[in-house]
Amino acid sequence: MKVIIHGGFFSESATNQETKKAKQDALAEIVEKAYRFLTSHTALETVVYATSLLENNELFNAGIGSQIQSDGKVRLSASLMDGKTQKFSGVINLEDVKNPIAVAQKLLNYDDRVLSGEGALAFARNNGFEYFNPITAQRQSEYEAKLNQQERKGTVGCVALDAEGNLAAATSTGGKGFEIPCRVSDSATVAGNFATDFAGISCTGVGEDIVSGALAAKIVTRVTDGFTLKAACDKSFEELKPFDGFAGVVGISAKGEIYHCYSHPYMVWASFDGSLQAFN
Repeated sequence: MKVIIHGGFFSESATNQETKKAKQDALAEIVEKAYRFLTSHTALETVVYATSLLENNELFNAGIGSQIQSDGKVRLSASLMDGKTQKFSGVINLEDVKNPIAVAQKLLNYDDRVLSGEGALAFARNNGFEYFNPITAQRQSEYEAKLNQQERKGTVGCVALDAEGNLAAATSTGGKGFEIPCRVSDSATVAGNFATDFAGISCTGVGEDIVSGALAAKIVTRVTDGFTLKAACDKSFEELKPFDGFAGVVGISAKGEIYHCYSHPYMVWASFDGSLQAFN
């Protein structure tokens, strides 16, 4: 059993050591909780659980404390993929809900598994997800002052391999801040979140770059075709270089390989397979 999570890219981590340590400590706590959860749950259940914990921590740009779009609203996107069943579900630009990943999980049981905007919100309300305002005082202050919003690139995600050998991946984001209202990121697409019975990948970074590189699906396809997880990631990241793609990934293969990589510094991540094996 293995689990790896990420907390996105954080430009302030380069200069604010207190903030960086707080995020590292939070990731260490969450990844250990996720592993304990994994011991008695499936990979699918675990990635939802871990991503919900990340969404509930205002240090990260997903769920509570998400970035605010240019019209003053927060719109959340999240997706989930079960490597065992090959089912993908997601929500795009969902407003006024605490845990978009939980809404994505609910959608796995439906034929129409990716919803956006008003339709996603109506589905959430019809399934018992109550009103929640994810804007924190800090994010509101940042929005009003327009401080560093364009530099912060963040998403959260989790990949898990359970005791039965099943893989799952989940990704959630609050966007990049000050974007055109209803801009679509990679997080609720197979470019940003993908899993099969060969590998699972969750991405973070600039959504447009990740979509241009078809990154998560490409990496998993290469693992399916015989690449090691590291080789698949490294080759796919080489293909981002012509357009200076800004991305980071965490992943696990069915063989138990666990790997992370990124094209720019300061992606925050942690992994656990019985002890804290890797941490940044």
